[in-house]
Amino acid sequence: MPKRLRLTRRFPVAMTEDGYRRLRRFARDAGLDEGEALSFLFENFDSVTNTDNLTHRLRLFNSELEARKK
Repeated sequence: MPKRLRLTRRFPVAMTEDGYRRLRRFARDAGLDEGEALSFLFENFDSVTNTDNLTHRLRLFNSELEARKK
């Protein structure tokens, strides 16, 4: 029997406009709403990310973060 998708947690999230547009596009392409898309991504995080690319992208994002906040 497939596991039923239960959305039990709600939390406030601050996202960049670019990040939110990308989430909405991913959700639309996958036929999901934004919450379901986030659940999918986090439940399958290790299989949908490339560890080397993730580390590099995270370093870049962190280096630009303070400038983006201004």
